[in-house]
Amino acid sequence: MAKKKIKVAVLFGGKSAEHEVSLQSARNVIEALDKEKYEVIPIGITKEGKWLLSNTSNYLLNSNSPKLIKLNKSNREIALYAEGKGELAPISGSEVKEKIDVVFPVLHGPFGEDGSMQGLLKLAGVPFVGAGVLGSAVGMDKDVMKRLLRDAKIPVGKFVTLYAGKEITFQEIKRKLGMPVFVKPANLGSSVGISKVKNEKDWNNALPEAFKYDSKIIIEEFIKGREIECAVLGNSEPEASIPGEIVVNSEFYSYDAKYIDENSSRVEIPANIPGAIAKKIQDLAVKTFKALNCEGLGRVDFFLKENGEVFVNEINTMPGFTNISMYPKLWEASGVPVAKLLDKLISLAIERFKRESRLKTTVS
Repeated sequence: MAKKKIKVAVLFGGKSAEHEVSLQSARNVIEALDKEKYEVIPIGITKEGKWLLSNTSNYLLNSNSPKLIKLNKSNREIALYAEGKGELAPISGSEVKEKIDVVFPVLHGPFGEDGSMQGLLKLAGVPFVGAGVLGSAVGMDKDVMKRLLRDAKIPVGKFVTLYAGKEITFQEIKRKLGMPVFVKPANLGSSVGISKVKNEKDWNNALPEAFKYDSKIIIEEFIKGREIECAVLGNSEPEASIPGEIVVNSEFYSYDAKYIDENSSRVEIPANIPGAIAKKIQDLAVKTFKALNCEGLGRVDFFLKENGEVFVNEINTMPGFTNISMYPKLWEASGVPVAKLLDKLISLAIERFKRESRLKTTVS
């Protein structure tokens, strides 16, 4: 008798400036999942937050073009409800009788990677891939993340946090952090809303740009160094991949460099660094993953200075799975091909769910 396939709902899109990146990532995940083992159920989330149940033949439009890729909105609207144990309820139209076993939220940015989706999935009583509510939330918020890392004695660069409605002068920032600096929305990834500031004119343009995407921004000192990335995989006993290096041909690793223009940066895996430095980066990656209460997967980004000093820039708790994304490339180079990597991530999600299900929720 054939073994029953695991029903994997792949969530993608979402109410985020990283919507299109998520579409690219989801396409690669859906293509790489072993169809002998999994029944894949694509669920696209519109920019307005509606959930659309699709099938693997019609979930995207212009799927081969990073600039034109879109969600197919002709599909059926559904909902996941609290304590539904994975049942998908129809919003309108014909009855949807689907029950999912595990969710792979291939969502980047707010409403997907910041703990809000993880909270919904937890309430729905369904296993899901990646960090839980807390790990996702602190991994997304660069301000809270850096404070927790600093408290864990993990080296991070100097930074200043600024809330909407508060003011800080260019001269004050220059005195505290030097020049240049990076201005970023606190809760966003994929280099959206980021500016490199070298002078007062840049500063005046950078603040409104970052505040378009968040009510809290972070201003970071510029650390002159190589950009090294390391992938982490696991729950309570996480492991680190070999490190890789991003060699950027532009001002910084921008949105276009990451997802549109494949020629504006190149990847070197493994990174051409001494073995002792590679080991230090792997150890710091695992330490960062644990300090931020992460599970499943994460990609930790570092700066490596000429003198050998290493600084953690940030963690990404749902790194990209696009054609040029570092997370799957790093694991492939470490001996874990993408189909096996996805197997492991789904196993980790189910393992955590079973562990949490054994916890008592009543006092007798």
